[in-house]
Amino acid sequence: MSRGKDARSSFQTFIFGPEAGNQFQVVGPDGPLVVGAGEDVILPCSLKPNISAVDMRVEWFRLHTSDSLVHLYKDGVDNNKKQIQSYRGRTSLFKEELQKGNTSLKLSRVKFSDEGKYKCLIQSESWHDDITAQVSIEAVGTYPVISMEGYSINGGLSLMCESNNWRPEPEVVWLDSDGNVLPAEDTETLRDTERFHVKKRVTVQDSNTNRFYCRVILRDHLIETEIVISSAVFHTWRAHVIWISVLFSVITMGLVIMICFLLRMKVDVTLETDTAHPNLILSDDEKQVRHGDTRQDLPDNPERFNNWFCALGKEGFSSGRFYYEVQVGGKTDWYLGVATESVNRTEYVTRCPKNGIWTVCLRNENKCEACADSPVLLSLKQKPQKVGVFVDYEEGEVSFYDVEAISHLYSFADQTFTERLCPYFCPYYNYESKISGPLIITPVSRTE
Repeated sequence: MSRGKDARSSFQTFIFGPEAGNQFQVVGPDGPLVVGAGEDVILPCSLKPNISAVDMRVEWFRLHTSDSLVHLYKDGVDNNKKQIQSYRGRTSLFKEELQKGNTSLKLSRVKFSDEGKYKCLIQSESWHDDITAQVSIEAVGTYPVISMEGYSINGGLSLMCESNNWRPEPEVVWLDSDGNVLPAEDTETLRDTERFHVKKRVTVQDSNTNRFYCRVILRDHLIETEIVISSAVFHTWRAHVIWISVLFSVITMGLVIMICFLLRMKVDVTLETDTAHPNLILSDDEKQVRHGDTRQDLPDNPERFNNWFCALGKEGFSSGRFYYEVQVGGKTDWYLGVATESVNRTEYVTRCPKNGIWTVCLRNENKCEACADSPVLLSLKQKPQKVGVFVDYEEGEVSFYDVEAISHLYSFADQTFTERLCPYFCPYYNYESKISGPLIITPVSRTE
């Protein structure tokens, strides 16, 4: 808080009178203002003592932004020609209260972008003072949805609770009928733009009541959903577990056989140096690629990538089946798959099949997606360390596998290929060496 001096560099310096009666104090909220998205909020600001602010300059502005003006009152009227565009029509003072020194601001239909610090600056001819108010925006999400996922070997039943569209991230707890917290898995959190989607699993046993609750908590908000399970459901677990065990064994064996089948089609992939983006650094054996901090001075080539930080494999395929594997462990972001030989290399196009690119990616450390024409979020228990890419040209299929977990990630099916397909690699940006590790093409074993 500043008193008796210029609060903003754009203001002129004033000479203040010595009379104590010309001085005042600006007072505001005691703490952060928490408001739900879409609601209205009043940012408190007033003079002490309660003298009139009718003839004063009242300015509300954002801190730490390039455009700052939220609302300006001067010379007895509002003057919002330079107001931030997103606040147009959503701000107002309480004009009838200015006489009492109330300069609070009403902000209507709050948006997530409104979150931040605001300063209220009051200026008379001989004095000025200001306060800062913090606005935090929250969103209360959907009621929890409980689903039964299956049986565990020990006779328990696995339940999953899901709730969407929260902000900030809420707490999720499972409770029994007596209100006791049940031991559960860690909360799985996905973030989409400004909102959080949460899932939490628990394994429950047959009890006297078989009544369970999933509760989602955010500050003063608490919503919960109840599920009651018949004992008969638990009594059938033995038969289910036997069949599930057999089915799991069959599925696991099937995936093992599939991986072995794919290994028979594994090809020796190397990176094409002449067309890789100038910021990419390729190893001497052309098996590793990473993003460098500076653009390299390389021979001019019209086929070189100048949009995404990408590289293709030298080997292209226009028939048959092929498979290759890439180590991705330790990286927080990457794209991997295949692309057409004529893929756009000069403009920033969306990585999707309609643009000749079939990939899966990892973003922000834990968000794994299939880059379809509409992205598909993949639910994984752990990040892949090695990814296998399989292409069946005639069948129009591109499939991805977590090699170490022996699991299928995603398949693009029923595609139509009309030109050569090349392995596609994007190690993503090197953010201050945080994800500087390379994508590594694994060698073809002599025994395969």
